[in-house]
Amino acid sequence: MRLPVSLALIAALLLPAPALADALVDNVDGITLDEQGEVVRFTGIVMSPDGKVVKLLKRGEKRPERPDWRADLKGRVVIPGMVDAHGHVMNLGFRALALDLSATRSLAQAQDAIRRYSAENPTRRWITGGGWNQEVWGLGRFPTAAELDAATGDVPTWLVRADGHAGWANSAALKAAGITPATKSPAGGRIELVAGKPGGVFVDAAMELIEKALPQPTPRDRNAAFIKAQDILLSMGVTASADMGTSVDDWLTYRRMGDMGLLRMRIMSYSDGVETALRVGGSGPTPWLYADRLRMGGIKLYTDGALGSRGAWLKSPYSDAPGNRGLPFLTDAQLSNLLVRGAMDGFQFAIHAIGDRANQQVLDAITEVGETYKGDRRWRIEHAQVVDPVDLPRFAKLGVIASMQPVHQSSDRTMAEARVGAARLTGAYAWKSMLDSGARIAFGSDYPVESPNPFEGWATGFTRQDAQGQPVGGWRPEEALTRERSWRAFTLDGAYAGFAETKFGHLAPGMRADFIVVDRDPLLASPSELRATVVIETWVGGEQVYRRPGSDASGGR
Repeated sequence: MRLPVSLALIAALLLPAPALADALVDNVDGITLDEQGEVVRFTGIVMSPDGKVVKLLKRGEKRPERPDWRADLKGRVVIPGMVDAHGHVMNLGFRALALDLSATRSLAQAQDAIRRYSAENPTRRWITGGGWNQEVWGLGRFPTAAELDAATGDVPTWLVRADGHAGWANSAALKAAGITPATKSPAGGRIELVAGKPGGVFVDAAMELIEKALPQPTPRDRNAAFIKAQDILLSMGVTASADMGTSVDDWLTYRRMGDMGLLRMRIMSYSDGVETALRVGGSGPTPWLYADRLRMGGIKLYTDGALGSRGAWLKSPYSDAPGNRGLPFLTDAQLSNLLVRGAMDGFQFAIHAIGDRANQQVLDAITEVGETYKGDRRWRIEHAQVVDPVDLPRFAKLGVIASMQPVHQSSDRTMAEARVGAARLTGAYAWKSMLDSGARIAFGSDYPVESPNPFEGWATGFTRQDAQGQPVGGWRPEEALTRERSWRAFTLDGAYAGFAETKFGHLAPGMRADFIVVDRDPLLASPSELRATVVIETWVGGEQVYRRPGSDASGGR
């Protein structure tokens, strides 16, 4: 007897649908941390069709009989993808495509590099780039426009300092921007003077005086910069990153990449101000987009500059510049008003504060605003480099995450000693003291200020030494973390700081299958060996998105 059409349809709907098969990444020497930060080892990963971990397999456990596909990693070491809690994605890409002075060790070397770049790019309207550091050069002062003129001639040139808080212009750039001896330093910025006239270096807010004259990058330029940055990060094992200071143009670039299927990493976006956040999010954080690859959930603010350019705001004058306490960017009222405007719509705040006075100002503002805007806000202070010991306990009390960058400690230590003096270093780069006080921390690199290589930061986190193993025993070694705790700050805690701990940051059932294949066991490697770790493959959401050229294929899709 034939069933009526309606009954046949119902019967068909009741039949079990063919299940989509899971995938298997097998034969691995796998290491991850669990939610408590304890080490877990495994030999295989079962993944769902949507790129999540179904199960971590131990040695001897039964494998799926008929997976949709299987990748044999031939016993290689697999760890979770690294999470950089503080980076600048587009800046990394633009820096990589422009003149890079980060490897120069003297003013003369920098001038030679600039001459070569200028000769190789004769059609550029402006020469742009950065990475210079007068401290590394041993110059003892800022460089001048005249010294840049000697390498560039009459081509306008603008080169940003390594920390992003100062820029170096030549005479042609000063002319193009309309800078004259009568030009005054703006609030929150400083024009360095030579013989009473603008000398070529502009600090913090003064940088805008030059940057407003720069040719603006086209959408094609932005696409190219993003692809370059993403390639660099994935090749170093960074599968997710906070993007600190996302502009509307940056956001549109990320959306274009997502729409085109070219967004392979994960970006936790923090807008470059309240207005940008509201233009993008409307009335609050955006949802996660492109299978948890992009979300604008927070707002980045600045309260001071950097130590290297003496722009960090200190409670007492700089030891090497009496009378100078640095540059506050916002009044107390301005900072509180901005926090209220963003917090009322549910945005998280990540606030740059390097000097002890800036850190105090942010903590005071959070104390005030937090009385009204309660709940899980996860306020963040970015860098928290020099903190008065009396303010350290306030991070935990207020629920403030200290988002710190280990490589700044190894790069800055001699400069920091000169800038603030030994007496004020007790709360400087104080990772363990911050943890012992009960505060949460998260680690990043602040790329392109520093290298985005997370293994360098991981090693610095438990040695307090630089790549040359200096100083012997570590700088202020009482602030060193354990190897596992430093790793956690680059994975679990980086994700937590971006409200993403249920999505990525470690490998466990239900988490996104973001992992990297490396050439050594990072828990057994010496510090120098850990720094030299080579990333062979990078997987995001169960898909291989990077493979080191020349390496054997794993068979991953």
